[in-house]
Amino acid sequence: MTVGSVDIIFFIVVFGLLFDYTNGFHDAANVVSTVIATRVLRPLTAILMAGVLNTLGATQISGVAQTIASGLVDPHYSTQAMVLAALIGAILWNVLTWYLGIPSSSSYALIGGLIGSVWISGGQNAILWNSVALKVLIPMVLSPIAGFFLGYLVMKGLKVLLKNPKLRNNKAIFAKLQIASASLVALSHGLNDAQKSMGIITLGLFAGGYLATPHIPLWVILACALTMGLGTASGGLRIIRTVGFEITKLEPFQGFAAETSASCVILTASFLGMPVSSTHMIVGGVTGVGAAKGASKVRWRIASKLVLAWIFTIPGAAAVAAGTFYLLKLSNII
Repeated sequence: MTVGSVDIIFFIVVFGLLFDYTNGFHDAANVVSTVIATRVLRPLTAILMAGVLNTLGATQISGVAQTIASGLVDPHYSTQAMVLAALIGAILWNVLTWYLGIPSSSSYALIGGLIGSVWISGGQNAILWNSVALKVLIPMVLSPIAGFFLGYLVMKGLKVLLKNPKLRNNKAIFAKLQIASASLVALSHGLNDAQKSMGIITLGLFAGGYLATPHIPLWVILACALTMGLGTASGGLRIIRTVGFEITKLEPFQGFAAETSASCVILTASFLGMPVSSTHMIVGGVTGVGAAKGASKVRWRIASKLVLAWIFTIPGAAAVAAGTFYLLKLSNII
């Protein structure tokens, strides 16, 4: 039996918010891993702080939501079944990588899911390939490199300042600065990542004829902001261990350098409407900070595994979403 359109839009909203929730607990690790690794904040305190600030950041609309809603696929080719399959594919990828403790990107999981489901349902002509290249693929490569080098340069600058004995021996200063930089990462994470859930739900509403144009309704903004905050508050301790402890050893001033560099890149991308990965940014920043101490201070084996996970995220989530669409169609559910 084919599910009615009202039922499908209900599932799109539910799965859209579920994706937002998994994004929160999956990517919470990126927001709080460094401040926990340096022992500036306890895990529960850090996660709750990030949850509140993620919610606040998510209420501030950037161009990212519109990019997901209408900038990567032609919304006129979109169907509710396609959107539902994209969400299921992204959620399954998030859960799998969370279980394995791999800090892959929720952002690119959703984009991969969207591309995979659109391709199998509407053909490759429904995908805006130029926009995908300019707003997804190129930033996916360049943004972590930017985070790496910015983290490296900030760390080198701090090492010059730390020649002053008063600064070098005053850990309280950098502990406070790191709380501030971690807060900025949490805000920027909400500003970029929650926008993706808003965009995909809006695309589903437009495809079902509930919106005349793919603009973001207020209730979608508020629902996604709250769900992102709740997901972040649930934590992501598996990934916190990988990002905060396994790449390189961190002190508060190093955590401050990594977080500051990551948040600068995320904020810039948000205002340019680029759905980049906060995972990539914080890992790039942490690796750059470690490299500034010396190449031997970075566990490159861990970093190389993360790079492989990122490479396979878009095609992996796309394959899962395409398979999901096919199974839903085959079983006559949609």
